[in-house]
Amino acid sequence: EVQLAESGGGSVQAGGSLRLSCTVSGYIGSPNSMGWFRQTPGKGREVIASIYTGGGTAYADSVKGRFTISQDNAEKTAYLQMNNLKPEDTAMYHCAADVARAYGLPPWYEYKYWGRGTQVTVSS
Repeated sequence: EVQLAESGGGSVQAGGSLRLSCTVSGYIGSPNSMGWFRQTPGKGREVIASIYTGGGTAYADSVKGRFTISQDNAEKTAYLQMNNLKPEDTAMYHCAADVARAYGLPPWYEYKYWGRGTQVTVSS
């Protein structure tokens, strides 16, 4: 059984930074492309970053220039560095794994697996 576990969330002031981590356990194929999506009552689920084998990345316009996604060489861990956080970034952040496409920003349901999430709260 594949499981994803996020960590690193918390409460920060606007302009602050957080680094989220996601680890994959269980068998998962290779290559394993990973991503991050966030969920809020107003916007639902929004994929904000994806990374592909070879280091290619894609970002939602809402986070472009502020967030950076990365992945370890074994493709078992993903990170999301979040800088210059804004109150509108407040959401539950989920990592996701194993998507067929190799470019662009997929919808959340194209990933085969996702974690339970870690809460990020940004105050003004």
